[in-house]
Amino acid sequence: MKLQDWKNSGSYYLYKNYQIFYREEGAGVPLILIHGFPTSSWDWNKVWDVLVKKYSVYAIDMLGYGFSSKPTDFRYTIASQVDLWEAFLKEKGITTFHILAHDYGDTVVQEMLARLRENFEYEFKIQSVCFLNGGMFPETNFPTFTQRMLLTPFGTILKHFMGRNTLAKNFKKIFGKDTQASEQEIDEFWETIAYNSGKNVIPKLIKYLTERDTYKIRWREAIQYTDVPKRLIDGAVDPISGRHMAEFYQEIVPDADVVILDAIGHYPQTEAPQEVLDHYTEFRKQL
Repeated sequence: MKLQDWKNSGSYYLYKNYQIFYREEGAGVPLILIHGFPTSSWDWNKVWDVLVKKYSVYAIDMLGYGFSSKPTDFRYTIASQVDLWEAFLKEKGITTFHILAHDYGDTVVQEMLARLRENFEYEFKIQSVCFLNGGMFPETNFPTFTQRMLLTPFGTILKHFMGRNTLAKNFKKIFGKDTQASEQEIDEFWETIAYNSGKNVIPKLIKYLTERDTYKIRWREAIQYTDVPKRLIDGAVDPISGRHMAEFYQEIVPDADVVILDAIGHYPQTEAPQEVLDHYTEFRKQL
């Protein structure tokens, strides 16, 4: 599917006067897909057609991402993105669902699980979670140089120099050697980032990295001590959250269910979509 077709087949949901792009398709038990930084729901395009044959699949571009609104005066936090997801799910009448998440989306799920753990009357029932590569634990998260610079006061200046080539260089480092993003894929990823003057909010969005330090115990325990079936599918050669993160996950999560993709990098659903689908299907059959 081409990016324009993805956009054309989506819809918009009004949230606090902001336009939120979303896609829904399929029939069956609800499955929500939560994307990463700095991209969008388009990250799921290679697994979408298979998933919608089995489940009712929902994906949104969170605030500041993709084809959704990107206000410069909004305080982007992980909690605010969970609030958005909860409002969207209520609008759709969904209270019970499964989750497949990646990168930034993993941390969004951690906040959801923390709310579930802290509130016995939490109105949403999360039936399972499957994580893909993400910096869930600050101890094992190694941001790129560009990400570290964006966190500094120079971030507001650096954003003006960011472009398609910057993304290409960063993606080359975090994808597997034999599963590099194509030129077309880089173009499409960049289009979703740049849409709606997206460069202006990147320094605000990336503040989530500091939140991971602030809430690291709460979010770690949300994974460790919630009785929700979980699997981690991890691209091992990812320098940000690859094998080192998966090994830490195995050490601290009781009865950890971990699948390692040896030659894959930070974007398993793009680099090895069939492997991700196979391992996700296997996980769901166990439930």
